[in-house]
Amino acid sequence: MGWLWFIIIGAVAGWLAGNLMRGGGFGLLVNIIVGVIGAVIGGWVFSLLGISAGGIIGSLITALVGAVLLLWIISLFKRA
Repeated sequence: MGWLWFIIIGAVAGWLAGNLMRGGGFGLLVNIIVGVIGAVIGGWVFSLLGISAGGIIGSLITALVGAVLLLWIISLFKRA
C-alpha cells in the first residue's frame, strides 16, 4: 500500500507543479516521474532546513515543493 500512495502523491504533486509552473500538466506518466523526483528533492531540502512534514498532506506538500524546484531548475537550463 505504501508504493501506491507514493505513486498517487507523485502524480498529484507533478500535476499541481505542472499547473503552477507552466499552466498545464505533462500527462500521467511524466506527472508521476516529476512528482516522485520532486518528493526526493523536497525531502532533501526539508531535511536541510530542519522541517519535518508527516502524513499524506505533509508528503504532498513536500513533493509539490520539490517538483516546483525541479521544474524551475529545468526551466533555467531550457532558456540557456
